[in-house]
Amino acid sequence: MSENAIYAESLTKRFGSFTAVDHISFSVAKGEIFGFLGANGAGKTTAMRMLCGLSRPTSGRAVVAGVDISRRPEDVKRHIGYMSQKFSLYDDLTVSENITLFAGIYGMKEKDIARKSRDMLTRLGLYGERDTLVASLPLGWKQKLAFSSAVFHEPAVVFLDEPTGGVDPVTRRQFWRMIYEAAERGITVFVTTHYMDEAEYCHRVSIMVDGHISAMGTPSGLKAEYGAGSMDEVFYILARGARRSE
Repeated sequence: MSENAIYAESLTKRFGSFTAVDHISFSVAKGEIFGFLGANGAGKTTAMRMLCGLSRPTSGRAVVAGVDISRRPEDVKRHIGYMSQKFSLYDDLTVSENITLFAGIYGMKEKDIARKSRDMLTRLGLYGERDTLVASLPLGWKQKLAFSSAVFHEPAVVFLDEPTGGVDPVTRRQFWRMIYEAAERGITVFVTTHYMDEAEYCHRVSIMVDGHISAMGTPSGLKAEYGAGSMDEVFYILARGARRSE
């Protein structure tokens, strides 16, 4: 378990009589890109919230970046980054202000923020836009800036919740190059996506159905196991038996 960035054993979350996440067990290696897939209502968002220290498990346990999520949920947040399609940046702040805000939340020092911010914006081609309100940026630039901000402090694990929703295919490919670069630096990437072609980019994927992990493995291994030509087909084979939806 010491070589894993994420380890979960019988992780369960109930809301009254409804079991959203039902005894899931898995591990994610350091520097791995792990796809966490499932239809709406499968339980993947609930599971991610537990792993981020935002929701306490009903039972089971999980360790993220060496921190027990039940015993020290606040400490988990210091070792992770997070990006969501729905909210990642403040539109009414400038590019630089957003970076400074999130870096400060993650506990970085001002002098380090200034240096790294300049380097990062230059690399992204956004240095000339540092005083521009985020609201006026194209969606693709927003997504790349949001991801760069999420890994700005070099977290052990970054959680990406539907990160490429709504962006064009070219921007999506550029975004995935950034993900690979982060993984090469040793950052573990835990990503949910509705795009099954993106599942092909992951080192391994799991597919949740009705709160359970129904399948897990490499994309090539899962396609061979289910006799499928694509991850779309694998997903359909598993998800068509789902009994619940949001």
